[in-house]
Amino acid sequence: MILAIPSPLAVALGIATAAAYGFAAAAGARLSRKATQWALGLAWLLHAAVLGHGLIGSEPKFGFAPALSVTAWLVLTVYAVESRMYPQLKVRRALAWLGAAAVLLAILFPGTPLHVSASPWLPLHLALGIASYGLFGAAVVHAWLITRAEKQIRLATEPQGGVPLLTLERLTFRFVMAGFVLLSATLLAGLLFSETLYGASVRGWKWDHKTVFSVLAWMSFAVLLIGRVRFGWRGRTARRVLYAGSALLLLAYVGSRFVLEVVLARGAT
Repeated sequence: MILAIPSPLAVALGIATAAAYGFAAAAGARLSRKATQWALGLAWLLHAAVLGHGLIGSEPKFGFAPALSVTAWLVLTVYAVESRMYPQLKVRRALAWLGAAAVLLAILFPGTPLHVSASPWLPLHLALGIASYGLFGAAVVHAWLITRAEKQIRLATEPQGGVPLLTLERLTFRFVMAGFVLLSATLLAGLLFSETLYGASVRGWKWDHKTVFSVLAWMSFAVLLIGRVRFGWRGRTARRVLYAGSALLLLAYVGSRFVLEVVLARGAT
């Protein structure tokens, strides 16, 4: 999950990955379903190689763009598994473009070095947070699929052959629950072990932008899950809360790191 300084090999891998994603997206309409899956699978493997290559670096770095790259790869991983069970899912082209954009962004903005005094446990802490990003990202994709399916039903287009709405809804809330558990673990670790994770320079719970947005996102997802269990929330109400919580979570790390790295040109994860 920690990306090193981009080497020529890393840049070449990144460009090859983006090209593979772009081919899967652009040629998807002209290829058979199986051929498109193979093209997307190759891009996914190259993407994994890009992320894996980053682990070899002597100066680990992380930032908003690597976080988005890992998140996109996790969402694609979820799709790869789900498409085996639900071949009716039709999001290959959109996810391919997402993967290409995330990889190119990570090449342009590789992140900043971690704290020199950071604990070896910090990568695990970051991994928990990014994994929650991936799960909530998968939930957002499923919520979008529900919206699209409802629109198709109203317009009487493609009335058959898709994943049933109730199945999509059930999958959406499963991803929300799993993401909520990981996000809770990430926040709890930050609350109890911030000095251990980030070094002696960081003492106690720090109410910065990242923390505030993370807590607000956690509260939004908690409200969503309580509303689902207690009041049977579904449809537009549930999706709006999910989108709001996901936007807050995106602002928590990706947004704050973008401001620090690009706008203010500062480091320190």
